[in-house]
Amino acid sequence: MTMAEDYVARRLEASGIVQGVGFRPFVYQLAKKYNLKGDVANTSTGVTIYIEGALSNIESFSQDLAQKNPPLSCITNISVDTEAVKNTQGFTIGKSKNTIGKSALISPDVSVCDDCLRELFDPTDRRYLYPFINCTNCGPRYTIIDDIPYDRPKTSMKHFEMCKRCQAEYDDPENRRFHAQPNACDVCGPHVALYDNTRREIETENPIEKTAALLKQGFILAIKGLGGYHLAADAENNDAVILLRKRKHREEKPLALMSADIEHIRRFAQIQPEEQALLTSIQRPIVLLKKKQPGTPDFKPLADAVAPGNKYFGAMLPYTPLHYLLLSKGLTGQDFTALVMTSGNMSEEPIAIDNDDAFKRLSGIADYFLIHNRDIYLRSDDSIIRRSTGAVRFIRRSRGYIPTPVFLKKKVPPILACGAELKNTICLTKDDRAFLSQHVGDLENLATYEFFQLTIRHMRRILDINPEIIACDLHPDYMSTRYAMEQDKVEKAQVQHHHAHIVSCMAENKLNGDVIGLAFDGTGYGTDGAIWGGEILVADEEIFMRKAHISYVPMPGGEAAIKEPWRMTVSYLYDAFGQKFKTLRLPFLNKFDEKKVKIIAEMIEKKVNSPDTSSLGRLFDAIAAICGIRNTVHFEGQAAIELEMAAGEKTDEIYDYEWTSGDVYRILPGPVIRGIVKDIENGVHTCKISSKFHQTLVRLFSDLCETIRKETELKRVVLSGGVFQNSLLLTGLSEALEKKNFKVFTHRLVPANDGGISLGQAVIANAVVNGR
Repeated sequence: MTMAEDYVARRLEASGIVQGVGFRPFVYQLAKKYNLKGDVANTSTGVTIYIEGALSNIESFSQDLAQKNPPLSCITNISVDTEAVKNTQGFTIGKSKNTIGKSALISPDVSVCDDCLRELFDPTDRRYLYPFINCTNCGPRYTIIDDIPYDRPKTSMKHFEMCKRCQAEYDDPENRRFHAQPNACDVCGPHVALYDNTRREIETENPIEKTAALLKQGFILAIKGLGGYHLAADAENNDAVILLRKRKHREEKPLALMSADIEHIRRFAQIQPEEQALLTSIQRPIVLLKKKQPGTPDFKPLADAVAPGNKYFGAMLPYTPLHYLLLSKGLTGQDFTALVMTSGNMSEEPIAIDNDDAFKRLSGIADYFLIHNRDIYLRSDDSIIRRSTGAVRFIRRSRGYIPTPVFLKKKVPPILACGAELKNTICLTKDDRAFLSQHVGDLENLATYEFFQLTIRHMRRILDINPEIIACDLHPDYMSTRYAMEQDKVEKAQVQHHHAHIVSCMAENKLNGDVIGLAFDGTGYGTDGAIWGGEILVADEEIFMRKAHISYVPMPGGEAAIKEPWRMTVSYLYDAFGQKFKTLRLPFLNKFDEKKVKIIAEMIEKKVNSPDTSSLGRLFDAIAAICGIRNTVHFEGQAAIELEMAAGEKTDEIYDYEWTSGDVYRILPGPVIRGIVKDIENGVHTCKISSKFHQTLVRLFSDLCETIRKETELKRVVLSGGVFQNSLLLTGLSEALEKKNFKVFTHRLVPANDGGISLGQAVIANAVVNGR
């Protein structure tokens, strides 16, 4: 072969997360290494590379491109085409090219990298103590982007013109900050400032040091972060934490914690190796960790008010330079075991991101505000994760993971799925990718609904998706359903809530065909107008058949029964004993005025404002109340969580259970309730009752799956719904089903709760519309 024949040219197109992650400088360095000529540029679909040189060198280049790419990048596809040789001189990084359609994946926001941290605390570095230090390998992405290609003029950094030194770094392909869009320094970039809650600036040379001192004195501070504001307090100061709860109207729901490092977290929580890996990952989620017991080595107690009635703390490590500075004892002189870092909002409202809005909404909660002048374009709450049944489980999938897509088994048309009412997320699809939004929240007020609409507009723009189909829940009164129904010139598909739960789990596990689906949660609108939530379905991506459910009982007072679980206890007692329940020797009944119980019993009997429910979540609530754990709740799932926490050692003992035969099996709660009442009358401890109840559910549902398998010959079981955040039930049921030779599928990529439902809605909508 002659030299001329060996000298060839190729065009490579790389798609995936390849913008804003140091991919082009990596390509540049690679081309230099293999003595190749050409250029690389961002496009709306990813990165385009033209190279020419020796064929063997091009082959080595292509191999390294796929295998040695930068840490934040994620290549989903590389295409290679032969090109005519242009005899190019050198290798250059070209300007972004606008191509038809946008499909470049955007990197999530990630924590500050080790290189930047070293510079942050290096007195000889020009960015020493600069709270916005970043490079191509770290920092803000999704929360500061307005459009793609991901270039500085299309981010919130467009307001900051780089100084000569920053510009030189930005233009140098050999530099770690080459084309790092948020690149800045103390001379040219964003700055922090400290204000009191009347918006009077506090004169101080070091606002971060002053902030730490104020926190140590017991003040509450609003601190602007990466995806929005946090409300911060010293987690060792019980009075400060109680005051924060009172002002925020967050009575008992656990508060998130941030500590300087793993060693500080070890003072108050147990950390398994897998949990440490999650804590230190670039996504920096909140990780649920078992509380450390008093008396163990190096134990440091936190305020009781941080996570009352819970065996777990939700803890995270710092993820912005500002967090590291705030928690640096060497800088501030303050040593915090942990700071409470809870979302900057009044309970049930979206997190504040704009400075004006923060002062308006948070000045009644925070005493002081540590703010900065880099805009956040899209709010993003902290993600929440726990290790359960040998895998990572999302409770909230948001900052650090959004907008990384879930890859589908097959290509689908552009679809918008509007999600559920609670824990709302939206989902947009493009080809074989499903993009779930960050946590939007509970669509129960105008502010959250506006954020829901903003999220749809923003994601449609940056992902260039124009939906042909809109999917939503069956419930006619959900705000998300109303939004979908108001959209013109687009096909619509209403999807049953529990079908969406099952298909969301199928989608992330790339399943198709019929499965046995167990969908357990608190509330979901059924096809018969009742409130479902204890469902066994036989389902595929298009249709489902209800094979079994917990027998209906009334919910006296409707929504009121969710906030006051004792009402559900009365309903289940009435179901099990009739009017005789009032004569039972139950401490539970002594807590309430006879007239009050009589009114609830009459509501049940006469079906006055008492919709039927088959919800397993409501059954958990009832058991928690009858055991004396909790009669009213302050946040969704509180009673069920505390019943799980109350469980003692695993037991093989169970309560009697029964279901009626027929086309649809009805699971009768009466035998379980009667068994629990007998145990309470015999003085059996709550921890034993909770363990027996959990074990009963495991046996009941694994047996029922076996019965359904005999009819259908189905061997795959899918578990979804918020009740499966209960680790005892998830582990116990998974193990029991596997022992019966079922193949069990669970959630690992999206939450089992309503935060994952939009994915299922999108996949079902595609199947239904295709079926039409």
